[in-house]
Amino acid sequence: MKDPYKTLGLDRSASQDDIKRAFRKLTRKHHPDLNPDNPKAAEIFSEISAAHDLLADPEQRRRFDAGEIDASGAEQPRQHFYRDFAGASGAGPGAGFQRGAAGGFSGGDAEDLESFFTRAFGGGGGPFGGAFGGGFGGGRGVRARGADAAYKLDIGFLEAANGAIQTITLPEGKTLRVRIPEGAEDGQTLRLKGQGGAGMGGGDAGDALVELRVKPHPFFERKGDDIHVAVPVTLKEAGLGAKIEVPTIAGPVTLTVPKGSSTGKVLRLRDKGIRNRKTGRRGHQYVRLHVTLPEKEDPELTAFLERWEPRDPQNPRKGML
Repeated sequence: MKDPYKTLGLDRSASQDDIKRAFRKLTRKHHPDLNPDNPKAAEIFSEISAAHDLLADPEQRRRFDAGEIDASGAEQPRQHFYRDFAGASGAGPGAGFQRGAAGGFSGGDAEDLESFFTRAFGGGGGPFGGAFGGGFGGGRGVRARGADAAYKLDIGFLEAANGAIQTITLPEGKTLRVRIPEGAEDGQTLRLKGQGGAGMGGGDAGDALVELRVKPHPFFERKGDDIHVAVPVTLKEAGLGAKIEVPTIAGPVTLTVPKGSSTGKVLRLRDKGIRNRKTGRRGHQYVRLHVTLPEKEDPELTAFLERWEPRDPQNPRKGML
């Protein structure tokens, strides 16, 4: 995994605004939808998005800078784990546990640990008898549910809008198939039952909690269940009216541009937005027209405009003065 700072063309002193500006600039240059003839565009954009997602989160960025996580966001392996709990310098895992600020075990062995659980949970009886098997040793053990595991998953805008199946690889090499529901939202957490940490003493496994992070789209914007998009039209299409193809989250559709349309005119495509998970109804797509002139000078158009005298002259800036 590449250094996220280098991927975005930044150094470690970059501000959060610098990160945002660099991401937007690179998105416009490398997004796959804008580079259909470049087979490597998707790979490059994926690296850019991953780097932005890590550095745009101040806490994730702090942890990366401190070496606590790697460029993929995975935890870096801790060294000398048992030394964290050891009673003396150089003590190994057999040295027992040392009581800390939160309470712990000191100077003991498995028998001390068993004694603690016996006192705390009453051995095999008492109110915790169903969950704890009476301590350690002699074939007896603690029965407990495994811990939940938290993950973050980056998904594309259209994957969130239309639903998809994603596969994530966990640090230990295990893979999980995650079904992205149609209409998924940024920050939404999916619960995968039984895919977390292993239980103790036959206890149930914990769950995997997958937080979705939806990547921005180069031209679609989601507002609730509605989709907004700005679409350029030529001067002729706007002036005389036309039927044009416009993108939607489900693919291109035909839109009628009314005669005499100006920049800023908004047209609605019914039921072309996000499907609401509760009602099952779709939102709409709103298309904002943007009239564009030819990129290169058109002598005929220039000559026409020089000759043209409108019958009803208007000042489009009248309301601003």
